[in-house]
Amino acid sequence: MILLAILRVGEEAYGVPISLEIETATGRPVTRASVYTALDRLQRMGLVTSAMGDPTAERGGRAKRFFSVTAAGLKAVKEAQRAFATMWKGLPQLKGNLT
Repeated sequence: MILLAILRVGEEAYGVPISLEIETATGRPVTRASVYTALDRLQRMGLVTSAMGDPTAERGGRAKRFFSVTAAGLKAVKEAQRAFATMWKGLPQLKGNLT
């Protein structure tokens, strides 16, 4: 979900908008700490990269850390989508629909 949120947010993908995108999609609260923990793990795995932005006055002179999905991350998202669709297909409880 974090990789998808980064893709949806685009160039302004840092912790807060990533969290908000997930909250909007799921209707559930997301803690910023859990998002940053997952982002650190995804970066260690090579699925995302990050870069520091310029310091801003509204953040007390601190810079935002922006994230983007790597080619490996995009591949992982596509593989997860295929696996999910395969698991979903043919379930009588769900009538085999993806919607």
